[in-house]
Amino acid sequence: QAEKPARMERPYRVLADGLRFPEGPIATRDGTVFVSEIARKCVTRIEPDGRKEIVASFKGGPNGLAFGPDGWIYVCNGGGFNWREVDGLLLPAGPAETNTGGWIERINPRTGEQQVIIEAVSGRRLRSPNDLVFDNSGGFWFTDTGVSPKGGGVQGGIYYARLDGSLQREAVFPLDRPNGIGLAPDGKALYVALTAVCDLLAYEVVGPGALATEGDAPRPGKVLAGFKQHGMIDSMAVEAGGNICATLCVKDPGLAVVAPDGTVLEHVPLPDAATTNLTFGGPRNSTAYVTQSSTGKLLAVEWPRPGIELPFTP
Repeated sequence: QAEKPARMERPYRVLADGLRFPEGPIATRDGTVFVSEIARKCVTRIEPDGRKEIVASFKGGPNGLAFGPDGWIYVCNGGGFNWREVDGLLLPAGPAETNTGGWIERINPRTGEQQVIIEAVSGRRLRSPNDLVFDNSGGFWFTDTGVSPKGGGVQGGIYYARLDGSLQREAVFPLDRPNGIGLAPDGKALYVALTAVCDLLAYEVVGPGALATEGDAPRPGKVLAGFKQHGMIDSMAVEAGGNICATLCVKDPGLAVVAPDGTVLEHVPLPDAATTNLTFGGPRNSTAYVTQSSTGKLLAVEWPRPGIELPFTP
């Protein structure tokens, strides 16, 4: 378990504000960042100078984003949420009454064209897809937090899909509210954040869409680190050297840097209690773009080590 990691202040600037619960950032090589605005139901392009432009608007609630091999942006859509404002902060207030489940879709960042591509896997309707990551083969892993708008408990899971439809797999089910997801630089470890229990898990990847098994079932994820003292763990990005950078929310928000062996190396404090997600980009991939969701900001944080360049980054 994580115990009092070293606190490290990092310089940052506000790249954009006025966003409506931003999440799921992804960055191009020139430092252009795309974010989902869950409460505004859109994906927004943010230029290196801070200029903003809505790329596409949605039904439901867009969340995690990833560049695909076809040049489109792939989107986890949670189906839509209610919102409340408390002391000037925007906060989610559970699934919207109109939410009947979520889906995976894609958008063309040049034209805004949209296509829904996955609504169910292995006959199971998706509830609230949250985050996704492509591997080098062109398939992608994604999480479904499993929160149902109609109650009935939480039934989350980890899934894998190929773009040509040749493989859609329920890799782990059930799981308690899996949120952020990432891959080790060599693709041999899959990292997943469990928000409710505040754990960072690692699974052994043995092939595209395949996890190591024990008998007929996937081997349980190894708990690399726990963050109950911080309140919640939300999402993550991975450094080129293999460290996992996870976002921490609620009690002591910021970024936790975790070595692949589970050692918590440092904690970088940030101001928003809803510090929800990050990606690396900019020159030498040495800027961490971090969403500050309740205050509607995107931060550009100077980072001492390069982040991994995600597959298919334009």
